[in-house]
Amino acid sequence: MRIPTWTSLRRPRRGQAPARGAAGHAAAEKAAARPGTPRGRSARAAACAGAALLLGASLTACGGGSGQGGAQEFHVLVYGDAGNKVEKQIVAEFNKTSTVKAVLDTIPGADYQQKLQTIINTPQAPDVFFNWGGGSIQPFVKAGLLMPLDDVFKDDPKIGDHFLPSVYNTAKIDGKAYGIPMRGTQPVLLFSNKKVLADAGVTPPKTWDDLLAAVKQLKAHGVTPIALGGGDKWTTMMWFEYLYDRIAGPGLFEKAVGGDPSAWASQDSRAALAKIRQLVDAGAFGTNFDSVKFTDGGSAQLLASGRAGFELMGSWEYSTQKDASPDFAAKDLGYSTFPSVPGGKGDPADLVGNTNNFYSVMKKTKQPAAVAKFLKLMYSDTFVKAQLAIGNLPTTTNTSAFLDTSDDPAYARFQLGLVSRAPSFQVSWDQAYPPAAMTPIYQAIQQFTDGQSDAGGFIRAMQALDAS
Repeated sequence: MRIPTWTSLRRPRRGQAPARGAAGHAAAEKAAARPGTPRGRSARAAACAGAALLLGASLTACGGGSGQGGAQEFHVLVYGDAGNKVEKQIVAEFNKTSTVKAVLDTIPGADYQQKLQTIINTPQAPDVFFNWGGGSIQPFVKAGLLMPLDDVFKDDPKIGDHFLPSVYNTAKIDGKAYGIPMRGTQPVLLFSNKKVLADAGVTPPKTWDDLLAAVKQLKAHGVTPIALGGGDKWTTMMWFEYLYDRIAGPGLFEKAVGGDPSAWASQDSRAALAKIRQLVDAGAFGTNFDSVKFTDGGSAQLLASGRAGFELMGSWEYSTQKDASPDFAAKDLGYSTFPSVPGGKGDPADLVGNTNNFYSVMKKTKQPAAVAKFLKLMYSDTFVKAQLAIGNLPTTTNTSAFLDTSDDPAYARFQLGLVSRAPSFQVSWDQAYPPAAMTPIYQAIQQFTDGQSDAGGFIRAMQALDAS
């Protein structure tokens, strides 16, 4: 599920909000309550009670169909985070002119993947849901649960022309598109606290040796060099993804996710693991990173408060910091690319992260025409400007016309330049592989980072993954 960028890309993370993640992650909201129907309320309540308990939210109506007062509606399920501001705005925009109403439901980010899996094949499944494309939806397609976009947009067969092809194609399975890009591209960047770096005499690192030197200087200055929400595990995975790319190039992971596990035992794989061990042993992440999370705002606060110098995170870090620490975001939030690794096979311009997040449509929806109308808003001028306003970079073909409307035009141009020039855009590992592989990947990463397993243990764990 990895596809090279504008000309070559691959998967998933995480929204964005991270399943990551795609990504978005912090300030998670509680799921919005669905209105119940006056007629047949008790039967619906019984049918939905189990799902409401599982979701930890008040989902009092199931699926699309008749809503309160007999009004027609369909449900849109999204990853709960700061990015929901735009989703709410677009739903409100749609509902102004539609007799069939869209109802937005959220699941807090940290619980999204697991709870989506719980309801996806039940009567409580939404009509439209947030995902990362690629491996994240492959099992649903195989199970016959999703509607190809060719069927959703029968009157508009060229719907894909409104999006950058390499992003749109990330949600294709067996040649058919199953997702509409619905947030912004989410490359993983090295964020920094500019004041902390200046006080310690550090500049954003351009090479691996620069990064190690910065770690040493920041430690001497009394701050944690790199904030890491290791409790979420996917945050640590970002370091693996970049180091594997910088050392081996995109081919190693493409080979592995394509079904050849021998790639994990290669010399390049072992070299990447050695770099990770070097960073951990240098004290880059401090000593209690497994007790910190990004999804509850912990690691972002370490950076904003000046207790850490750097944080490797998806581009949603900007909107996260703007929401939680606006003064810091405005004055001292810095960003740069991941450093190069001298002698590595990967291009320093390569990116990892999420090509975008997507909306996919359940085959069971009773409102396909209204859903199609709603999804067409994902390339409207209103959508593009709203995403830019919170620091997201939409992947529509009209995005460049609105960069000056961004909350931070320089940040928007920085991202667009990176994504446009990247020879490869590696999708997050946990989204390139099918969902069943997520927990084993996280366990392998955490155990190696914590020193509970060696390179051989990590390699064996990754070789055991099922890429099908």
